Amino acid sequence: MKQIAQFFLVGLVLLAIVIVYDGFFILEEGQQVVITQFGAPVGDPVTEAGIHFKMPFVQHTEIFEKKILIWDGEPNQIPTNDKTYVYLDVTARWRISNALQFLQAVKNETRAQSLLSDIIDGTVRDMVNKNDLTEIIRSSDWSLETMSKSTPAASIGKKPVNGRDKISNQILDLASKITPQYGIELIDVMMKRVNYIESVQAKVYDRMISERKRIAAEKRSMGEGEKAEILGTVDRELQEILSTANKEAVTIKGKADAEATKIYGDAYSQDPDFYAFLKTLESYPEIVGKNSSLVLSSDSDLYRYLKSVNGN
Repeated sequence: MKQIAQFFLVGLVLLAIVIVYDGFFILEEGQQVVITQFGAPVGDPVTEAGIHFKMPFVQHTEIFEKKILIWDGEPNQIPTNDKTYVYLDVTARWRISNALQFLQAVKNETRAQSLLSDIIDGTVRDMVNKNDLTEIIRSSDWSLETMSKSTPAASIGKKPVNGRDKISNQILDLASKITPQYGIELIDVMMKRVNYIESVQAKVYDRMISERKRIAAEKRSMGEGEKAEILGTVDRELQEILSTANKEAVTIKGKADAEATKIYGDAYSQDPDFYAFLKTLESYPEIVGKNSSLVLSSDSDLYRYLKSVNGN
């Protein structure tokens, strides 16, 4: 009897060890779990962090993340509505909103990433096919005039453009209608990078170079115009200064000549004979040089004062 009691006690201890070892599990913060029994889900998902109980060996736990997860797609070459090919690199954020439904439909995160690739890539391709290049590469707050300077003319239409952010929202609206059936909540879809293919890049670069050359030529033309205007102003001001100076010089010279004439007149009026004599003497050095000889007649005006020296 005592042996039976000991075996029973040992059995209880082993059972307790088994229950402790496989009957309890710890759920960490940011995780959720679905308990399965023989492969079939049992009850609702457990979402609260802490210690939880399950039937040992019979039940198993399938742990999933509650936090936001990232999906990164492969860059794809997609044609736009105006037949221009672009490379699109798209990313999205998602989370498991219903762990039980996710387990039944998807099983694990790897398959979920593949499923999201099919859903998002298909939706992105459809939206890009329906929009022009301008709508793909611009933001909704950019003006059409700004875009017309950096994109090929053929890609700019007269209809209103949406912008990359609005197209991303449209992709999110369409894709998020499909994902709930898989227990997935799609939070947002973003275009990380939009790039031209090589043939379009060459055209865009040529257009950018041409535009910069046009701007440079325009700036040079404006500079030449301002230069000509400045030189014209300087020349005009110089002519005005010279004209004013010449006018003042003529005025001063005229006043000086008038004053000199007045002095000469006053001197002549005081003694006309002496003035005539003095002027005649002043003319002799100009007429007779060092190596000059004069032949004068007796009635010459120059000889008149020379004759008067002898008293004749």
